[in-house]
Amino acid sequence: MKTRTIARTGLAVTEFSFGTAALGGLYRACPRDAAMATLEAAWDEGIRYFDTAPWYGFGLAERRTGDFLRDKPSGSYVLSSKVGRIMVPVADDKVPDYGYVDPLPFDVRYDYSYDGIMRSVELSHARLGLNRIDILYVHDIGVYTHGAERNAFHLRQLLDSGLKALSELKSSGAIKAYGLGVNEVPVCLDVMRHADLDCILLAGRYTLLDRTAESALLPLCAARGTSLVVGGVFNSGILATGPVEGAHFDYMPATSDVAAKVGAMVEIAEKNGVPLAAPALRFPLENPSVASILIGTARPESLRRNMQLARAPLPQDIYPAFEPYTLVAPELGQEAVRQ
Repeated sequence: MKTRTIARTGLAVTEFSFGTAALGGLYRACPRDAAMATLEAAWDEGIRYFDTAPWYGFGLAERRTGDFLRDKPSGSYVLSSKVGRIMVPVADDKVPDYGYVDPLPFDVRYDYSYDGIMRSVELSHARLGLNRIDILYVHDIGVYTHGAERNAFHLRQLLDSGLKALSELKSSGAIKAYGLGVNEVPVCLDVMRHADLDCILLAGRYTLLDRTAESALLPLCAARGTSLVVGGVFNSGILATGPVEGAHFDYMPATSDVAAKVGAMVEIAEKNGVPLAAPALRFPLENPSVASILIGTARPESLRRNMQLARAPLPQDIYPAFEPYTLVAPELGQEAVRQ
């Protein structure tokens, strides 16, 4: 599989990467054997960049990812994890419901400070059972997750001391790159006013449908040499399923307006002889600032199907036809959009 380089770091990642949220039981249980089989399928398809986080199954995804990668040759893969949430053990009957099924018995404490980030990295190494993490993302900083008032506190933690921790980890060789792992554009712009980030893992905001990142973030990334890793290319499913009943966009049921736009996109794809999922999967790679596209699933057959789509030939001029049906995320309010 082709690789692209993360910013100025020299770190090469495969153009398609594997995200492990589903391996932590996101929305449905994921047995261990299914998790390991899916990781093996990703490896067999040539994927060598794996992304995980303490948040995914409250440590479960990190444990499974580490178990899989532990026997792989040194230097044969790139691994990213995330900081900002520290897992705190709780009684079995106190495990919160944040959308993960059968997670480990922990709750979350947010901490974007110097000490919090250093502690988070230590705990991630222990769960992974690995002595190397290549990329660290600051996870879900921003109004989208925390609401405006609470995020002001968390952002101050990050700017006052958290970025110093990440810089020290990189300069010491403990990591090779750092950035943000978020679902919104505004916080990326906020942080980049204060720091040069190596990379941003941006979910759902630079897709065939949602072009929120185009006007300000992509030009800034190009100017600064910051790479994007793009997640959520199907916008919670609708770009894979089409506007069927029950289709989701941005983690919620799709509105009639969104469904109509996607319906028009389906027609364009069909006229070109391809399913909509194929151009949706590969669209972000048209931009040179994008280093990798993150695919997440807990089923080997789904992983293989997506990689078949990634290899399917597309007409060279297909993308401009979709532009009249794109959208930009609305302005964020004071309350959290998703927790």
